[in-house]
Amino acid sequence: MSDAVPAFSKDRPFPARLSENRLLNKPGSAKETRHFVVDLRGSGLHYKAGDSLGVFPSNRPEEVEEILQRLGATGEELVSPAALKLPTPATLRSVLTEKLALSKPTRRAIEVLASRAAQADEQAKLIGLLAPESKDVLGLFLEQREFVDLLADFPSARLAPQEFVDLLRKLMPRLYSIASSGRAHPSDVHLTVAIVRYETNGRGRVGACSSFLSDRVLLGATPVPVFVADSHFGPPADGAKDCIMVGPGTGIAPFRAFMQDRVATGATGRNWLFFGDQKRGTDFLYEEEWEAHLAAGRLTRLDTAFSRDQLLKIYVQDRMRENAAELWAWLKGGAHFYVCGDAKRMAKDVDTALHEIIVEQGGMSLEQAVAYVKQLKKEQRYQRDVY
Repeated sequence: MSDAVPAFSKDRPFPARLSENRLLNKPGSAKETRHFVVDLRGSGLHYKAGDSLGVFPSNRPEEVEEILQRLGATGEELVSPAALKLPTPATLRSVLTEKLALSKPTRRAIEVLASRAAQADEQAKLIGLLAPESKDVLGLFLEQREFVDLLADFPSARLAPQEFVDLLRKLMPRLYSIASSGRAHPSDVHLTVAIVRYETNGRGRVGACSSFLSDRVLLGATPVPVFVADSHFGPPADGAKDCIMVGPGTGIAPFRAFMQDRVATGATGRNWLFFGDQKRGTDFLYEEEWEAHLAAGRLTRLDTAFSRDQLLKIYVQDRMRENAAELWAWLKGGAHFYVCGDAKRMAKDVDTALHEIIVEQGGMSLEQAVAYVKQLKKEQRYQRDVY
């Protein structure tokens, strides 16, 4: 039956395989953005443009080994971490590898270490961090560290395996906006992922899931537990409607899916893409595909903003303002407006620019523009997929 509940879900993820892992940035880029293809064959999973793929990562084996060594453990000890509510105990190594997050230690970890520290200098430092006046210092201290650092910093504080795992949170799946259309690619999912790598406290850090996909998954071999997360975000149901898409960086992912979907359904509405990144020469994600869509007339307009190609930084919201009259004409004509990407800055700046354009081009007061945008949202004509 077509409406049967899929056998695989968040609670029972499908052990998919990666069939492609390709670097999208060109040599000289300051970024590492990768294109992954996840093989869904045999899963019975289906997805639509705008949906996300949930991925359950595993942690770096070398980090797990260092934690075991610093705990003085073999890894075969049986534990039942408080965060997991396991029906039966599991081995320490397995839960540290696949079930628990090894980052973001909390005040509670410092309290437990302070109660266990056998060296006076270590205990004094821990107690100092817990003092009421040290709240900001503690926050900065924890921000710079992961659990392995705490074990290294305070070696006299010996924790039993069960004590240690009770301090850890559950390792959660990461949700990635799908960069392909189920109509065009029914048996696989494409992802556009920024690989997170940085350093704090003298140690190299990685994003748990982005580095899992890029570094630890062998193509066609390593199981990648996945599930499809349904989304409200999607191209216009009416293919005759115009589509304005603002997606800098990895925010481009769902709009690649939108374009594939609109082509597959024969949508007649126009498509306008705003894309931005650091440098055109190295960071124009899927450039050849967008140029092909333009050449074929499938993409009506493409406006790009490469912030570091000139002295004064230019962003997607600046390109919106430059094209204010036409953008307003599209909106007045019933276009749908979409934003995907960074919630903290980009999405706010784009929203501000949108309001300004409506005030300026629509001859409205700010209050009227706010009401206009609220109506767009109510009609599902202004949608955001931000993170």
